[in-house]
Amino acid sequence: MGSLFKPKMPPLPPVQPLPEPPKAEVSQEEKDRIAAEQAAIERKRKGRKSTILTSPLGIEDEAETEKKTLLGS
Repeated sequence: MGSLFKPKMPPLPPVQPLPEPPKAEVSQEEKDRIAAEQAAIERKRKGRKSTILTSPLGIEDEAETEKKTLLGS
């Protein structure tokens, strides 16, 4: 009885093929500009990594818990 009241699904439309992407020639100047931008992005990314002093596990060095005194040992 449940199948009596279910609406029938209409057939799906046929799939259209994707259009061809335009073939644009990139000039050498444009290629140089893109390469310079990518190099700048890589430099900035490396610059940030050098400022991180801890690992994902935290600081692995021993903490200095003793303070030096001026008057003796």
